[in-house]
Amino acid sequence: MYVISLSIEGPKLSIRSEKRYTVAVEESESERELIVQFTAVYEIKRISYTMDIDSAGEVTSLDPELLQLPELSLMALKSSPQIAEELFGQWLSLPETRRLVKSLIDDARAGTPFNALGNSYNVNVGGSNALPSMFPAVSTPPLSPRSSSGSPRMSKQRSSPSSLRSPLKLVTEPVREVIPQFYFQNGRPPSNDLKEQCLSRINDIFNNKPDGLRMHEFKSVTKEICKLPTSLSSAFFRKIDTDCTGIVTRDAFVKYWVDGNMLTMDMATQMFKILKQPDRNYLSKVDFKPILQELLASHPGLEFLQSTPEFQDRYAETVIYRIFYYINKSGNGCLTLRELKRGNLIAALQHADVEEDINKVLRYFSYEHFYVIYCKFWELDTDHDFLIDKENLVRYGNHALTYRIVERIFSQTPRKFTSKIEGKMGYEDFVYFMLSEEDKSSEPSLEYWFKCIDLDGNGVLTPNELQFFYEEQLHRMECLAQEPVLFEDILCQIVDMIAPKSEDYITLQDLKGCKLSGNVFNILFNLNKFVAFESRDPFLIRQEREDPTLTDWDRFAHREYIRLSMEEDGEDASNGSIEVWDESFEAPF
Repeated sequence: MYVISLSIEGPKLSIRSEKRYTVAVEESESERELIVQFTAVYEIKRISYTMDIDSAGEVTSLDPELLQLPELSLMALKSSPQIAEELFGQWLSLPETRRLVKSLIDDARAGTPFNALGNSYNVNVGGSNALPSMFPAVSTPPLSPRSSSGSPRMSKQRSSPSSLRSPLKLVTEPVREVIPQFYFQNGRPPSNDLKEQCLSRINDIFNNKPDGLRMHEFKSVTKEICKLPTSLSSAFFRKIDTDCTGIVTRDAFVKYWVDGNMLTMDMATQMFKILKQPDRNYLSKVDFKPILQELLASHPGLEFLQSTPEFQDRYAETVIYRIFYYINKSGNGCLTLRELKRGNLIAALQHADVEEDINKVLRYFSYEHFYVIYCKFWELDTDHDFLIDKENLVRYGNHALTYRIVERIFSQTPRKFTSKIEGKMGYEDFVYFMLSEEDKSSEPSLEYWFKCIDLDGNGVLTPNELQFFYEEQLHRMECLAQEPVLFEDILCQIVDMIAPKSEDYITLQDLKGCKLSGNVFNILFNLNKFVAFESRDPFLIRQEREDPTLTDWDRFAHREYIRLSMEEDGEDASNGSIEVWDESFEAPF
């Protein structure tokens, strides 16, 4: 009685064929010697093979069905199970079987892959191309007895002929796709070509300055090598010159720009990293002061302000407030990299680099825009304490606003005041108010006025809330002997204009999706603009069509600058009087 088990594994292939059978054979010397020899050869090769070779790599399995018996009926196997065992033992005793097993072991040890094509396993054993068998009529080795649920004979009935392959199956591990690294904590390293090109340009500039560059000389590096707006030059210089030596050497610049992987970042990220403080992940208003200082010092369109440093400061403050008004969507005074990328500040800085007339840089930097804002504030601030109260604001735009909307503004519902004085609005608060009032088509403006009208703060505007603000408008029209428009008609007009998803209320998204949304707020609390909208001035309509790129704010600022300039020359173009400036304060122009 003998037990035979076969299991060979290796790094490139694995023969797993484990069958334990009790083989009954005659106690003849030849047969016992055959099995003993087979077992001994197998054990020696298995031990030496598994000890010498690592177990990593592809796996090719020799299916257990290699050792099979002829197909027999299920009834025959149940009645005489010893038949299969006897036949299997006799098959193992054949000389061809021993040579086959030895050949498989040799192939496994040598790492030779198996060829599992067709319905038979072809191995050169003693010049034979087929498995040794005592049953010439059968082309494949017979099946071994097993349960019907796991028998290949049962699955054979459910498989297509093309799916019936040799029991020796080539099993390979799936190819693993290598995903390239896409996140770099300190930025993507530059390619060798890009790095060499940059170093070549750096050498060209620093060769003439072996000791380094001073701040006024660093502008060429900012523009030509880094391709950044020149207004970032001073902030960039100080970022590298951490020891405040007043000089940036070649090695210091290469360490920051090339070795720090700044070379491969987009321009918004580069600007963000240059301006932000080391311990913060956002930009504050103070971080933008170096840009405005550089712009005021070097831009030809702002040279005239160098004799009036107090207005240089006011201009810089106004520009920074405008930047945060449009770009800082969260309104918390902390400008994130995401907000900077979505904004148009970099485009405006690049425009300022190539445009000598600063008034043509309409986004943020136009001096005319600053002049209009500051003069408007100065007109309302009668005591010139740089604070505005309710009575001052009611006079804005020739008393265009209703008392109810002014009350809502001073309740600080749309935006908390920065003045920190009860009942007083500071200059920054006025800038936000004025930009919102004169361009109600912008998103910040729509959000500002939506919060004012939303009395209960539930995120929707109901007919009752609209009527609350329109009542004062209606009363003012009656007092001015104008034909009143009933609220029911106004409500129908608003619904037709906005086309909200629900006729019962209006959401902020409804307003943002309509180009005429600003007119809704004018109808509710700005009488002058409501009347202008009803009259449909053809001159204004033609202006809008001639240059659709201009915003409502651009057109308003242009008109007001002309009016204020005429007043400055002593001509009354608006209300028949010239503002008398306090002697202790200087006029803004």
